[in-house]
Amino acid sequence: MRIEGKEYRTIWFENSIVKIIDQTKLPHQFIIKDLKTVKDAINAIKVMEVRGAPLIGATASYGLVLAILENNDQSFLNKSAEDLINSRPTAINLKWAVDRMMNKLSGVNSDKILEIALNEAKEICEEDIKFCENIGLHGLKIIEQIFNKKKDTVNILTHCNAGWLATINWGTATSPIYYAHKKGIPVHVWVDETRPRNQGANLTSYELNEEEIKNTIIADNTGGILMQRGEVDMCIVGTDRTLANGDVCNKVGTYLKALAAYDNNIPFYVALPSSTIDWNIKDHKDIPIEKRNSEELSHIEGLDENRNLKKIQLYPQKSKAMNLAFDVTPAKYVTALITEKGVCEASSSGLKKLFNK
Repeated sequence: MRIEGKEYRTIWFENSIVKIIDQTKLPHQFIIKDLKTVKDAINAIKVMEVRGAPLIGATASYGLVLAILENNDQSFLNKSAEDLINSRPTAINLKWAVDRMMNKLSGVNSDKILEIALNEAKEICEEDIKFCENIGLHGLKIIEQIFNKKKDTVNILTHCNAGWLATINWGTATSPIYYAHKKGIPVHVWVDETRPRNQGANLTSYELNEEEIKNTIIADNTGGILMQRGEVDMCIVGTDRTLANGDVCNKVGTYLKALAAYDNNIPFYVALPSSTIDWNIKDHKDIPIEKRNSEELSHIEGLDENRNLKKIQLYPQKSKAMNLAFDVTPAKYVTALITEKGVCEASSSGLKKLFNK
């Protein structure tokens, strides 16, 4: 996708260095950052210089490439894999990517391991791009159906950032929107600002602007009344982990949007590649929900009147804050899942039909 008219991916490998777009600086500064060691990759995941389940997985895969470049030793590689998995607990793509890399590298001679690791990391990225393209094509049909019935702008509400910045390219929730726009279907996106890190306001609106797609940022509490007023035609969100029964774990606040959509008979879709499906956990209560630093709530960063980037405190000095990063939307509130293999019911039977599990 584009930034200032130039095509980019979110991550790439160049001259033994992993290049990323530092998303903690967006939308005010566009900075390409170098990751030179596996510790750099782990830190980029932890502090959310990269974020979004598919991109976290891709970064982890390249992190293992950096580990091999740094120290081509099996014990160092094993420790690096463990540290990468532990860097963020909720997004399943992280462990999926590390396990896939380590399975590929098992028993490989040290003189060949770098080439094999690099090829596999690149394959993970190319596969994700193709998956997101297919998600877009399947989701486009849903938007087309709404447009053909409405014959007017399709208003779509999304939450957090499940755009190309959360993947390698195209995005999950945004991919159908990008395809609809390219086809000439008039779309408008209601963008939840997504407190506390404001990934909607800082990232989703930013990338939609760059693609010249109409969008409006709203406070996280506004979606309900827009649905009551008939100003939302559909909701579409991403996911960090979806269970085999169709329960969806996504950025905190997703559950509330699903409830509002359900109460107002508005379709609520979840877009995901199959790498985000957890086939093992049976009960959503067993999903590790990340609890992040409360400073993400109590402080905010932005430009002052002189266009200088500053962080300021919002809350009373003595106040405490709890910062849970994700919540779970039960499958019964999800209209359908949009995957690279098609659209299915959010249920065990629905997923099994698509993925033959």
